[in-house]
Amino acid sequence: MTRRVPIIPTIFVLAAVATMIALGVWQLGRRAEKEALIARYEAAAGTSAPVAFPLAGEGETVLFRRSEVACTRVTAIEPVSGTSAKGQKGWVQRARCAVSPDASVDVDLGYTRDIARPDFAGGTITGVIAPGPRLVADPPVAGLQPMARPDPGDLPNNHLAYAGQWFFFALTALVIYVLALRRRRG
Repeated sequence: MTRRVPIIPTIFVLAAVATMIALGVWQLGRRAEKEALIARYEAAAGTSAPVAFPLAGEGETVLFRRSEVACTRVTAIEPVSGTSAKGQKGWVQRARCAVSPDASVDVDLGYTRDIARPDFAGGTITGVIAPGPRLVADPPVAGLQPMARPDPGDLPNNHLAYAGQWFFFALTALVIYVLALRRRRG
């Protein structure tokens, strides 16, 4: 006597597998989009013409371009982990600068091995717009050392790995379901 394949669980498993495969295909599409975005950022990093620092959410379009901010008032300075231009690990001093009565900007002032707060009261800072968005000072200010320049190549593009995971999950779900059906028959 042969048992029938259960309809509802089979539909559920096949729907889950189809969803996982669709997510894998979507991640492959995201991979191509991310490669194009990184290529656009690399082209932007090669231009020397400065742009206005993004204050109202348009940061994605000007990342890795040169810019300038006028820090009228420093509201906070904190050390964050960072890398020097020579590749040494240490601290980057990040300032929160008021640039208008209702807008503030994060500015990485420079690299140091010392966690102590630098003497910085504001002023005009030039540099490169990094993700955040934040301005990475180039040249550094407040007697600090140069930092590693923001690099579009450092942006993660894990979408191929994510696609592989989704395809693996789909295959695993199918194998487990087939094994469960075989066990049920036996």
